[in-house]
Amino acid sequence: MPINKRVGLGLRPPHYQYIIENGPSIGWFEVHSENFFMRGGPSLQLLDRIGEGYPLSLHGVGLSLGSAERIDSDHLKQLKALIERFSPFLVSEHLSWSRVGGQYLPDLLPVPYTDEVLEIFSNHIDEAQSFLGQEILIENPSSYLEYNVSTMTEPEFLNTLCQKTGAKLLLDINNIYVSSVNHGWDPSLYLQSIPPSFVREIHLAGHSQKTFEDGSSLLIDTHSSQVCKEVWALYAEALQLGMQVPTLIEWDTDIPDFEVLMGEARLAESYLKEQKVIYG
Repeated sequence: MPINKRVGLGLRPPHYQYIIENGPSIGWFEVHSENFFMRGGPSLQLLDRIGEGYPLSLHGVGLSLGSAERIDSDHLKQLKALIERFSPFLVSEHLSWSRVGGQYLPDLLPVPYTDEVLEIFSNHIDEAQSFLGQEILIENPSSYLEYNVSTMTEPEFLNTLCQKTGAKLLLDINNIYVSSVNHGWDPSLYLQSIPPSFVREIHLAGHSQKTFEDGSSLLIDTHSSQVCKEVWALYAEALQLGMQVPTLIEWDTDIPDFEVLMGEARLAESYLKEQKVIYG
């Protein structure tokens, strides 16, 4: 039996064979949608096998909902085909942009929080949800700069986006912590500004610190280590606020043995048990 249907892991290639051979007790797996935008082949076949035993969620990085130009229709079609094949219980994207002039940039770039950008994002979410036939979740970013032209805070922007479109949030607790340290704002106040009813999923991950020659530093969302104690503390706060939703452990670089990830999942489960979450 899964340890908890509300605790999942990011599915990464080094662990495919281990999962197929051992059937570890984890609730679900999340995959990056674009890694499976193909018509056939071994990757899709492996995901078919894993999907037979576990619920799946799709997490996109390339829809570029914040771009001023139209959404890439081919991207939407490939995402819909993947949804129809695997019936994921969650589909998510990012509060970012990465496409201009038909060219994709290798990063999730931030947007200013203005009425104009809110309109662009809202229209693109409406278009995506209508075409896909389902709700999508929007993930808050980790950020390394803030725009002077922003007229609202990040939580205000996200809340308004949910109200206008019916979309919900993938709340990345590590991203909140990284951004709060980089910009000097209070992560607890951020959490308190988000209605729990808007939150459908939580991400937990590790980060790293880059120090510059002048002595200044930035936290970088590298997903390359265990979740730090400060992020676990924020996770506990989120649960206490009523954000008791499916929780994912992300680890994308310097990927360890699968049992290390399972240890992180068990720790997440212990926080859920402390809150007496009813498992579904």
